[in-house]
Amino acid sequence: MNFEHLLVVNDPDNPLVSPLTREELWFGLLCRAEDSRPFLPGLEACTILSRTDTELVRELRFGNALIRDRVTLQPMEWVRFDTERTAAHAGGSLTIGIEEPVRDTMVLRFQYRTTLTEQGIGDDVAYVEYIKSAYHQSDVDTLRVIRMIAESGRVQ
Repeated sequence: MNFEHLLVVNDPDNPLVSPLTREELWFGLLCRAEDSRPFLPGLEACTILSRTDTELVRELRFGNALIRDRVTLQPMEWVRFDTERTAAHAGGSLTIGIEEPVRDTMVLRFQYRTTLTEQGIGDDVAYVEYIKSAYHQSDVDTLRVIRMIAESGRVQ
């Protein structure tokens, strides 16, 4: 299943939402890479097994489920999470990119690639739509946490 969507971060036509800088967005994405617990409800532990300047290998513990992933960083541009397929997890990838489609407007693009199939009938179709909805809500929560991180670091 391939799925992508955009979340508007900065919209000059919406004065109710404080704009974020690219640096603040990137820092928030780095926080998600270093320790995803604030971003993923149910995640009990996030252990970094190895690291380079542009890559992390992690273990994520959700109760009895242990998931291993590789995080690749393109500084100030995008972060990709590649999750290994296991008996308990479908595996796949999530890329979160920072984009500026027009001046003063910034968006996050979330691109999912999983081993789940989009083909199906009946309950399968409903399940795929449920997964897409859950991904979207998780991404809305990611932006909310990034905003909280940015607000906590700003001079009052």
